[in-house]
Amino acid sequence: MARSQSGGTTVELETPLASSHPLQGYLRRPLGTGPSPAVILLHGCNGNWRHIDERWGKRIASWSYATLSVDSFGPRGVKNCRDSASKDFNFDAYRALKFLAQHPSIDPARIAAVGFSRGGLSVLAAVERGAIEQGSADKFHAAVAFYPPCAGLKGDLTVPTLILIGERDDLNSAEECRNMVAGRDGWGISRRKDRDIPIKLVVYPDAYHAFDAPSLKTPMETSGHHFEFNQSAADQAAVALHEFLDATIGYKE
Repeated sequence: MARSQSGGTTVELETPLASSHPLQGYLRRPLGTGPSPAVILLHGCNGNWRHIDERWGKRIASWSYATLSVDSFGPRGVKNCRDSASKDFNFDAYRALKFLAQHPSIDPARIAAVGFSRGGLSVLAAVERGAIEQGSADKFHAAVAFYPPCAGLKGDLTVPTLILIGERDDLNSAEECRNMVAGRDGWGISRRKDRDIPIKLVVYPDAYHAFDAPSLKTPMETSGHHFEFNQSAADQAAVALHEFLDATIGYKE
């Protein structure tokens, strides 16, 4: 079932019989013929998936990628992570991947996941070597995490990965992401560097959490944490994301 909207289509990713919380999303498809590469977008704990679609879905679609912005909260009837007892958010990436992999206009061999904050953690957990990744017949081919919480992840990832975070982020630590990428953590566990899976970390020196959100041009303090838009970091992140997607799932001339 789908209904057209300006610029895209609201889609049901599963039938109600497939899950107690069937997911929905907003699908944008680029003009042109033939199956296209695609990007799944996962929102953070504020649940503003529409803002993610407006901010990044439109832009990525203009780069000739299909985009699917997933609503993880609406079907569960929650407004933020604190409201939910659900522990299965990390599986949402694969539920969306299954939908796209079966879509006739999508190339299943060229699908990436992009997540923001808590959604970034979901993306990293989805492509970390382990039960979640191994349990899916469909596979991602690239992953991007904007300002994710990196603590607790070993960094033993299965696909090329890009992490973008601000040095001044006081919600999710850039240093924890450095440790993860370098294979360091509090238990001394190192990621298996012999896998040759590239992980690129970009840290923006003057940027805080949610540096890409124009709604935060007026800085905001929430629960002791600072949120602020940074035009320079947002512009650089757009370039980094575009180049990364082109290099990993884009069609080569």
